[in-house]
Amino acid sequence: MPFCGAMAGHYAITIAHHTLLEAARNRLLWIAVAMLAAALGLAAFLHQVAITEARQIEATVVAAFLRLAAVFLVVAFVVTSMVRELNDKVLEIVLSHPVPRSSYLLGKFVGFSSVAVVLAAFFALPLLLFAPLARVLAWGGSLALELVIMTAVSLFCVLTLNQVVAALAAAAGFYILSRSIAAAQIIAAGGAHSATWSDRIADGTLDAIAMLLPSLDRMTRSDWLVSAGFEWQQLGGLAAMGVVYVMLIVAAALFDFHRKNF
Repeated sequence: MPFCGAMAGHYAITIAHHTLLEAARNRLLWIAVAMLAAALGLAAFLHQVAITEARQIEATVVAAFLRLAAVFLVVAFVVTSMVRELNDKVLEIVLSHPVPRSSYLLGKFVGFSSVAVVLAAFFALPLLLFAPLARVLAWGGSLALELVIMTAVSLFCVLTLNQVVAALAAAAGFYILSRSIAAAQIIAAGGAHSATWSDRIADGTLDAIAMLLPSLDRMTRSDWLVSAGFEWQQLGGLAAMGVVYVMLIVAAALFDFHRKNF
């Protein structure tokens, strides 16, 4: 049993290593550099047109742009990489060997998550031009956690749907809903004093959906870079929430992966 466990760990590490090599071959870093250059160009433009508080405006807009760019790159890489392996029969070849499915999936998740963490660090570095180190570290750490969550969600979507467009749409819908559900709840609560039975059903549905989604609207907030209101305890609570959610999503993906026939 210890030998089997060691072999399973070896398979997972090997698969994670090959995933990192794939990211390098796909020139993901060069795309990230292009996105970073676009963000710095946007900052230069805002510096020219902003009348007051130019640095604060630059920090918030650039941070929001970089967060969206990072999420897009991670989701697109996970989905296209997995669909390519499915279409090229790479997955079938790997599973024809004595490789446990759990080792394959966990290896992929570790590899994709490593890419996500590297991207988060890379995109956080230029924000040192606009904000203190402590705030940039908090923002970058939160971005890394957010990207790992989206990695797990993208992996689950692509294993379930097996199509690029469907998986991308599902992951994008999840991200948008997770980012906006709190605002939707606030808007719905604004009319609670005159709510009808249909409004109460809608409110209950929103609350139920919110319970199933991670609080991404509380993560990687641009105002952390320009406001002194951030506390490190917030990041600890968000990290705990993110770890639990990632474990649940990975477990769901593993369950779905085991029941599939390849």
